[in-house]
This record gives sequence, C-alpha cells and structure tokens, in this order.
Amino acid sequence: MLTLDKARIIIAEALKTGATNGCKPFTVAVLDASGALVALERSDGSSRMRPDIAMGKANGAIALGMGSRAIWKRAEEQPYFIQSMNALARGVLVPVPGGVLVRGPGNAILGAVGITGDTSDNDEICAIAGIEAAGFTADGG
Repeated sequence: MLTLDKARIIIAEALKTGATNGCKPFTVAVLDASGALVALERSDGSSRMRPDIAMGKANGAIALGMGSRAIWKRAEEQPYFIQSMNALARGVLVPVPGGVLVRGPGNAILGAVGITGDTSDNDEICAIAGIEAAGFTADGG
C-alpha cells in the first residue's frame, strides 16, 4: 500500500537526488492508485504552476496505466488519441516524462509520482530514485 509514510520517503529521496544532481527546484506529487493526492512538496523557488504539472504527469500515468514516457511516445505516434484522452481527463494529463507508476507485488499499480521543474529526463530520474528508496518498483514507461 502507498501510505503517507511511504510517500514521504519517496519525496525526500527525490528531492535529495535532485539536489545531488544539481537539478533546478522542483515539485513532487504522490498519488494513490485512485488518483487521489497522498502528498506534495514544492522546493523553494519552484514556480507556481508546478504542483498542477506534477499532478498532471502522475494523473496521466494512473489514468492510462503507463508511465508518462510511454504516453509521450504515444503522443508522438498518435497525437489525436492523446489529445482526446486529455480532453476526457479534463485537461489534467501532462504527456511528458516525469510521471512514474509505483508498482507493488504482482506488478499491481499502487499509485504514481509526478515531478516537474528540471528537464523531463531529470524529473523522471528523481521520481525513480524516490520510488525505489521506498521499496517499490518504478515504471516510467
């Protein structure tokens, strides 16, 4: 189960990884399997819209059952499909890397982490580090 304590571990490790790698200030959102927000932290200096972007990356991963890197690739191949999915999601799907599924036993989706603030690749790296530090399997797509 993706508890608040586990979410705090994910966030702390993601922020630590970002600081170690010299990333720009970012925001980390952790959602449970239903897409409900479990925890969110915004680094000092992270811009105002970052929470919405982080939640959008994680929400898209949960809604489509794939990490946002896979959604991004699908958007390149089938832009009308992803545009339609975003419309159905009421515009909260952000189809770029940085939304990573949290998988547990039996490959079950327990939730997702969305990070934004640096490059999408760096966002994803930090999300994966946080998820793995909490003892889960990361699936960026």
